[in-house]
Amino acid sequence: MPYPPPPHVPSGPRRRSLLASVAGGALLAGCSDGTGTEENTAGSPSVVERTRVRAARDSRGIVERYDAVIAAYPALAERVGPLRAEAMRHAEAFGETVAKSSPTASQTSPAPSVTVPATEKDALAQLAAAERALADRRAKALLDVPGELARLLASVAAAGAAHAYLLMEGVR
Repeated sequence: MPYPPPPHVPSGPRRRSLLASVAGGALLAGCSDGTGTEENTAGSPSVVERTRVRAARDSRGIVERYDAVIAAYPALAERVGPLRAEAMRHAEAFGETVAKSSPTASQTSPAPSVTVPATEKDALAQLAAAERALADRRAKALLDVPGELARLLASVAAAGAAHAYLLMEGVR
C-alpha cells in the first residue's frame, strides 16, 4: 500500500516573514548614523578613547612599578629591564609618551606611589601579580571595543601574562 503524499507545506520562512525582516532591518540601520561607538550624544569621549587612555595609563603605571623595583634592587635590572622596555612600548602603542630614560637612570626617583617589598623575591612576585591583574583587566576590556584596539589589547594582555610568568620563573 503506497503512502499518501505529504501535504504541500513549504519549508523555511514564508515570503511575508522575509519581507518584514528585511524592512525592519532597513529601518533599524537607517536610525543610526554610525557614530554610536565613537561618541555618545553628549559629545563625551567614546568608549574606544576611554579604553585607550586607560590602557596607556595602566602601562605607564607598570613602567613606574618596574622603575621602583629596579631602584630598590639594582641587581634585578638585568632581569626586569627588558620587561620594563616592553611595557614602555605598550604605553606608546596606546598613545602614551613615556620618558626614554634607562631603568638604571630612574634609581634616583622611583615612583612615590609604588611601595616595594622588603625582598627581591617579594618584589618580583608583586610585579608578577600586577602584570597578571592588568592582563586580566585588558582581556575583559577588549570585549567592549572594536577592531584594532581589541587586537592591541589582546596582544598586550598576552604579553603581560607572559611577563608575569617570566617574573615568577626564577622565584619558585
